[in-house]
Amino acid sequence: MNVTLIICTYMRAKPLLQLLQSVQRQTIYPNEILIVDGSTNNETRIILEKNQFKGLHYFLVSDEERGLTKQRNFGINKVSETSDIIAFLDDDTELMPNYFEELLKTFTEENEISGVGGIAINENNWKQLEPNKKYSKYHYYQFEGFVHKEGQRNVFRNYLGLQSNLTPGKMPEYSHGRTCGFPMNAKIYEVDLLIGMSFAFRKKVFDSIRFSTYFEGYGLYEDADFSIRALKSGKNVINTNMQLNHFHNPSGRPNQYKYGKMVVRNGWYVWRLKYPNPSLKAILKWHSITLLLAFIRFSNTFTTNQQKEAFTEFSGRISGWFSLFVNAPKIQS
Repeated sequence: MNVTLIICTYMRAKPLLQLLQSVQRQTIYPNEILIVDGSTNNETRIILEKNQFKGLHYFLVSDEERGLTKQRNFGINKVSETSDIIAFLDDDTELMPNYFEELLKTFTEENEISGVGGIAINENNWKQLEPNKKYSKYHYYQFEGFVHKEGQRNVFRNYLGLQSNLTPGKMPEYSHGRTCGFPMNAKIYEVDLLIGMSFAFRKKVFDSIRFSTYFEGYGLYEDADFSIRALKSGKNVINTNMQLNHFHNPSGRPNQYKYGKMVVRNGWYVWRLKYPNPSLKAILKWHSITLLLAFIRFSNTFTTNQQKEAFTEFSGRISGWFSLFVNAPKIQS
């Protein structure tokens, strides 16, 4: 199978170089690499001119084509006709050496799989269960012999009966699924949602769908939207052997108010994409969890040293929630 790697980047020349150097160390190297650059300076172009990579093609997009979803669609249109798999990586990631080897193995072993994602090992907090230790069901999530310590928001959801009743990566009828990922146990798990930092799809998926232009600019949850629509072509899975580091570089991110508003409005959008007609109970749960998470963020105004950022994001979340009753997003097919 031929693999095309598309990396959409914006003002992150040094993190991008670090990623490409990790691609260079792969046991199986992708057939082509497309860099789609939305930067407003020349740093990325210059650093790529100084550091050559096999099969790399560089594209600087115009103002009209800037933004994650637009850049991804731009890249898809440039993919070689001989490509079988299109892979995407965030520009602030770094791969383990067998990443593409595991990616190809996933698609080769099961034809029904149309999308696969990896896991960020530097964010993985799973530990093996200790046989003689007791774990509170409110503070720990147990799964296949492993345990994950719940964060503050999930502890509150557990006590209030608002936690997801499904395994990680699956979206319940009230959305707000488990975001803890999976333990590094060399298994493959079927999911609804893949994470844009690290996912790949068979090329045939793009014969019928593209990334939605609803998610402009930063594009929060555009990966969830695409994952849900890609399910029409086959199964989405997480391969826990497809490993990388994800560094969450702060450059290129929106301000906290816009981010907070996007969390709510875009979260509502992907929820209603998968569940166009949720039950009344699911609707009440979605709104309850949304408000709970907003006020937990507000509490960070008093519990962290980033008071301004916490309050600004809380304001954005509340503004986004109120806006749903006045101007709810229109779902695109």
